[in-house]
Amino acid sequence: MRLLLVRHGQTPSNVDFLLDTAVPGPGLTPLGERQAAALPQALADEDIEAVYASTLIRTQLTAAPLAAARRLDVLVRDGIREVSAGDLEMLPGDSERGRLYMETVFAWAAGDTGLRMPGGERGTEALGRYDAVIAEAAGSGASTVAMVSHGAAIRMWTAARADNVDISFAAARPLDNTGVVVLEGSPSDGWKALSWAGAVVAPAGRAARRGGRSR
Repeated sequence: MRLLLVRHGQTPSNVDFLLDTAVPGPGLTPLGERQAAALPQALADEDIEAVYASTLIRTQLTAAPLAAARRLDVLVRDGIREVSAGDLEMLPGDSERGRLYMETVFAWAAGDTGLRMPGGERGTEALGRYDAVIAEAAGSGASTVAMVSHGAAIRMWTAARADNVDISFAAARPLDNTGVVVLEGSPSDGWKALSWAGAVVAPAGRAARRGGRSR
């Protein structure tokens, strides 16, 4: 299956760099609406057969123009929502305490899935719910699926599951609004990232990838 993980369009909390993860969350800014409207053309070369979005309003608003252009329904699933910030909710992401959010997310991707976000979920829960939605999509028979999700969740899942994306790669590449990570594979055979925000991702074996991780 070809899997397109798309970050939602810009929100007011993105502008202020706040850890805004609660459901249903804010809508889109005027720029975010334009970004969503541009998605059908940006993905015109992709033969998308299913469009998913999380339970947060911003992903559904972002997915709507793409789904309409393909005459598809938006399949809303809680499993691909953003990683819950717990006690860090609405803190600036670049503050001393706010930085703990992404540190925890990447610790999960590196294998420390028993670690809990302060006041929030564990890595086993976050990865498990994301895996479940992707397994559903893979089992649907669709050859290409677009999932409109969230920046931290996409980077976490890709670093944890793609053979050729390690923690340092994902940590160094924040995903812009409506940025896309393209992967290929299946839950049984594993995943390989093909591109990250338009840039080709080099192939690599799992052994090399794990060797580059910081535990």
